[in-house]
Amino acid sequence: MLLKEANTNLTKSQLAHLGAGEVGYIRKMRFEEVSRCFPDAPDIDPTLDLWALFGADGTPILLTDNRSSTFYKAAEDDLKTVSLH
Repeated sequence: MLLKEANTNLTKSQLAHLGAGEVGYIRKMRFEEVSRCFPDAPDIDPTLDLWALFGADGTPILLTDNRSSTFYKAAEDDLKTVSLH
């Protein structure tokens, strides 16, 4: 059986919305990045290990010093999670 090559040409808009509402990603965050991604975040101790949950399109959802909290929030929002390193 021969398989045809699928059309994988996506527009930037289609790519940006891929996984929206279904996938979230979790990554460790450096203190220096917080104000860029979470501009309304309060003052944070720079020595804390920080974790962030983002929507598939990069929308910031949660910032915490407890990694487990990111998974709980993702489950609460029915998001499948992936980790970025």
